Amino acid sequence: MAGDIFPGERIVSLVDELEGMIEEAKTPFGKTAQFKLIETDAFYAILDEIRMSYPEEWQKSRRILKERDELMASATAQADSIIADAQQQALTIAGEAEIVRLAQQQADDIRDRAQQYERETRYAAEDYAEQVFTHLEENLKSLTSTVARCRQQLNEGANGQNGSW
Repeated sequence: MAGDIFPGERIVSLVDELEGMIEEAKTPFGKTAQFKLIETDAFYAILDEIRMSYPEEWQKSRRILKERDELMASATAQADSIIADAQQQALTIAGEAEIVRLAQQQADDIRDRAQQYERETRYAAEDYAEQVFTHLEENLKSLTSTVARCRQQLNEGANGQNGSW
């Protein structure tokens, strides 16, 4: 998993790039450091990249949910197969009462283990999906905050320039 990109990593990188652009921007002559000149085309290009990254993050989330559903379906199918096999074995052995009782007990044990396995798998998949959504939500909140701050700085810079002309 060393090469995997975590959800939101591309967006965080682009937000860092926006911050760097603002930090490196030049201050107009006679203005305070609060007012800076930035290349708006480059700024908007990065914002467009951020917007294009959203669908990718949602796709990752959907893929994780699909994988969770497939894992749960597989666990359920495996549990059903185990139960069916155990029940078939119990019917086939129809001999003495003790043999039948032992087969039923074994089938019950297998069913209980299969159901426990299905529950544990479902809980693990749900926990993993929750972690991914939490991480994605944090990244989106950070991105929204940064974009709002950048927009505010742009507006303040534009208001300050309009007043000085």
